[in-house]
Amino acid sequence: MNIKNCEVLELHKILEMLASKCSNPEAKKLAAETEPMDELSDVQREIDKTTLALELSVRYGSPVFYNIPDVSAALKRAQSGGVMSLDELIRIRRLLAQVQELYSWFTQIRDEDTSMLSYLFEQLFPDKSLLTRLETSIASETELTDDASAQLRSIRLKISRGGLKIRESLDRMIKSSSVTKYLQESVVTLRDGRFVLPVKTEYKSRVPGLVHDTSATGSTLFIEPMSVVEANNEIRILKGEEQDEIRRIIRELSDICAASAEKLISGYNAAAELDVYFSKANLAADMTAMTPEISDDGIIILNKARHPLLDKNKAVPINFSIGEQYKSLVITGPNTGGKTVVLKTVGLLTLMTMCGLLIPASDGSRISIYKKILVDIGDMQSIEHNLSTFSSHMNRVKEILDEADSESLVLLDELGSGTDPVEGAALAVAIIERIGKFGATLVTTTHYQELKMYALDTEGVENASCEFDTQTLKPTYRLIIGSPGKSNAFDISRSLGIDDDIIKHAKSLITEDNRRFENVIERLEQSRTELEASRKTLERERKEAEKIRAELEEEREKLYDRKERELEQARLEAENIVRNVRIESQHLVEELEAMKKEKDKADFSQKAAQAKGIQRRAINKLYDESMPEMESRNKDYVLPRPLKKGDKVLLADNGRRGILTSVPDASGSCFVQIGIMRTKVDVSKLRLIEEEEQKPVKQQKKSKGGAVTKNGVESRMTRKLSTELDIRGYAADEGVHEVDQFISDAIMSGVSMLTIIHGRGTGVLKNAVRNHLKRHRSVKSYRPGVYGEGEDGVTIVELK
Repeated sequence: MNIKNCEVLELHKILEMLASKCSNPEAKKLAAETEPMDELSDVQREIDKTTLALELSVRYGSPVFYNIPDVSAALKRAQSGGVMSLDELIRIRRLLAQVQELYSWFTQIRDEDTSMLSYLFEQLFPDKSLLTRLETSIASETELTDDASAQLRSIRLKISRGGLKIRESLDRMIKSSSVTKYLQESVVTLRDGRFVLPVKTEYKSRVPGLVHDTSATGSTLFIEPMSVVEANNEIRILKGEEQDEIRRIIRELSDICAASAEKLISGYNAAAELDVYFSKANLAADMTAMTPEISDDGIIILNKARHPLLDKNKAVPINFSIGEQYKSLVITGPNTGGKTVVLKTVGLLTLMTMCGLLIPASDGSRISIYKKILVDIGDMQSIEHNLSTFSSHMNRVKEILDEADSESLVLLDELGSGTDPVEGAALAVAIIERIGKFGATLVTTTHYQELKMYALDTEGVENASCEFDTQTLKPTYRLIIGSPGKSNAFDISRSLGIDDDIIKHAKSLITEDNRRFENVIERLEQSRTELEASRKTLERERKEAEKIRAELEEEREKLYDRKERELEQARLEAENIVRNVRIESQHLVEELEAMKKEKDKADFSQKAAQAKGIQRRAINKLYDESMPEMESRNKDYVLPRPLKKGDKVLLADNGRRGILTSVPDASGSCFVQIGIMRTKVDVSKLRLIEEEEQKPVKQQKKSKGGAVTKNGVESRMTRKLSTELDIRGYAADEGVHEVDQFISDAIMSGVSMLTIIHGRGTGVLKNAVRNHLKRHRSVKSYRPGVYGEGEDGVTIVELK
């Protein structure tokens, strides 16, 4: 890829932004030297790595990268027997910390698909023991810690103790009246690593010892008293031993690092590459960039794309496409309308993709990979080479024509400008045709009417325009593909204060053909603007209608839910009323029975029977009131067969289940047993529960051992058993009886998991069933239902 073309499109500025996000000097170098790739597989692989780094950063946060200078030279010197400095060992320590940091970050994402980057993490070799050794041994670039070795600690302890003794001895001399009067100051100081006293020059002979130094004025001598000379000598010897031990430790650490040099260099290079990929991800996040679809078929589609060097809060996004119906695009419009920005945006986003960078555009964008991107943008006139603007452009166009082929993207700004308009336009058309024959993808800008007409008449060439607001007389910077634009020179000139007479005269000088063409373009632009306004209005109304529909749907759901809650509440209240009335009426009947025993008379028996009948009718009425009719969802239902006694049926009005106790009479009425209630129902309101219908079998008899025989009742072993039992509406004792029967059938059929539907209600039936299950010898365990099973309205039973 030609470096000059990349510079014209300002790729280097994007790479500088990338490098600024890198922490490692090697990573900064790699980022700044990134070159566009022209192989589809290579570009796709790099884009996938950047995309993965961005996804991982969003989920887990970006890993921390350290600023670590290159350690390769120091490690290679150590491998050759050299000794590293403490500063170099600190760099090694920092590198080991970086490797450990990245390795720890990688361990938390092992469950993710990291195949595109895992090879780099696999080049990291954590060495906790070496890291710990360096951390505990090195205090700074000039000092080892006491923990570097036991011998070093011992030597330093001896030096410390020896110095303390010398200070104590000198402190006593300072405090002595026989010595203090000879001192310049009552302090102990150091000269050449030895403890001395500051003695006045005139009293030199009064303090016997060795003179090590004198003050700048000569008034003070720094004398080492003879009493501490030996002790100072011992400290000097110990300090020599300390330096020997320090050199030994540094040599040892250098040898250890040299032994791991290859792993350390591998970790450094891997960390630098990872730094680049995660910097690409961070740059994408800053640009609000996305991963484009990538191909090499010459098709480019950009949705709401922005030039990455413009302020993303101010730049107007463009929609751009080329390569499907047309491979050449001619962009027209006023000066400063954004034509050149479109060229640079297309070229720069293509180059960014080829460098493995994500682009600032919206979903659905697509970039094609090219072997060459050939550019002529800007005024490249040269005084040195005596080239005019036109000459410099033609010189560059010649180079482009020499290089262009079917795998090239050509970007030409103001093609044919800088010379006679007629000749320039003709030349521009010829150049476009030649580039089209090569099969290259071409995007060019122009002001020439001839190129607009050429694009209208030529297959494979399309017009586009940068929109201009004739009301405000300012460009909107929107790109409109399929519509040629006007230069709007007259409107712009009038807005700048040019006299109307001049503008009218200028218009009169335009040829009739050009005037008609401009009028056609103007009418097309007006129609397009009106259609776009209509489309926006329709889109706004569609969204409003969609919003209203969603609100109505939500309101309908709320009303339905409220209706269900109110009906359920009404059912519960009615059931409570029925239960209370049943208890009271039962007490009344019991009182009548008691009275009957005391006075057994015919009329008394008749009254008792009447009381029972009244009680039954009252209960039936209350049950009907507690089960309000619901809208039937199947009004056209037809019974699949005539009903017979014992059929399980569903009451369409209230959804209750029951058992038919009598066949329908001539009027269509029959009796249905619902729990403890027996009610009269019209046959048209009944639905046969076919899936629960039991198949008739021959009469069977039980053997002596209790087995079922052919002449007795139906065998439970041969009956298909449902795993659900619905006992809603049953009294507690009746419900428990049904549960017992259900469990017995299940045991004989080999079923182990059962669902008992008892409803919530007052909890009497639920508690009775669960208390019974607690004591049942065939029940292994039971539990309330969970969400989706019916919750507390059902009990799940596991049999032994």
